[in-house]
Amino acid sequence: MSATDFAAANLSRATGAGLDPHEYLRVTGELTDLDQWGEAFMRAAREHLARAGQAATAISTGEHLRAAARWFHFATLGPNRQSALAAAEADTAMGRALELLEPQARRIEGPGFTGWLHGPADAAATVVVVPGLDSGKEEFHDVVTALLHRGPAVFAMDGPGQGALAATSTVRADYHHVIGQVIDALGPRNVGLVGLSLGGYYVAESAAQESRVAAAVTVSGPFRLHWDVLPPPVRDLLIQRAGGEEAARRFAGQVDLSALAPQITCPLLVIDGGQDVIPGVTNGEPLARLAPHGRYVSLPQGDHLLGNARPDWLATAADWISGALA
Repeated sequence: MSATDFAAANLSRATGAGLDPHEYLRVTGELTDLDQWGEAFMRAAREHLARAGQAATAISTGEHLRAAARWFHFATLGPNRQSALAAAEADTAMGRALELLEPQARRIEGPGFTGWLHGPADAAATVVVVPGLDSGKEEFHDVVTALLHRGPAVFAMDGPGQGALAATSTVRADYHHVIGQVIDALGPRNVGLVGLSLGGYYVAESAAQESRVAAAVTVSGPFRLHWDVLPPPVRDLLIQRAGGEEAARRFAGQVDLSALAPQITCPLLVIDGGQDVIPGVTNGEPLARLAPHGRYVSLPQGDHLLGNARPDWLATAADWISGALA
């Protein structure tokens, strides 16, 4: 894939993560080869770090640090020999930003996860935002913001093979063990889950096997993966995050909600985009149909992660899960 095509395919994802679209187009417009992706995005992140160091107020410093975190994260999404460094820099920059912008935010960590708890300490409910195969807690700015505006606390997390943990761990299909650790750490709260892309599978698998999940939303989540049909870029990414081809094949074979979907007893909202067609990926309609309390929304114009159709689903999903947890 050319740099131009890759950048265009990720534009709606970038805007959802909070990157300025004009800056994104400027940075990606200067790429002549996709192999320049990581270097260009890390350079943009460091420009924000420099602005943070020169800012006149704590708010401006924090805003530039937060932008740097997101640029560092996006530096991991394309070819980048320094992906581990970029992920670590994203984690550090976001921590520094939150000290200034959200001093009430708390870092919560466990054996298989790490993340930031945003929002009021006394919130009656918490929504855990679960990232996908190559996403992380610095992404999904729009989802976190929409949820916070509706009252729940929000825990934005990295799990095995994700974000800050990608360099030291590998993906696991039995993600409910991770979610169980998260719920233990959050304490006695009403907990809902929102999962995006592969995070949608993680959320559905967890809702089926972790009884403390009170409501769940999946966005562009796979119902099933078929390894032999997956496009080479997806297989390569799975191999990288699973720690080898054999492990990746095994992981893909485990991503199948056929038996688990009927066990999801909590309210479940499944959202797909009609333009989200990836060979080897079965989208979420069977999940909603088989789950006892499943509801299915398909947006014909929506791409993967539905960044190009945000007004058609984001507020609705945030209202729905906030209401389900109330």
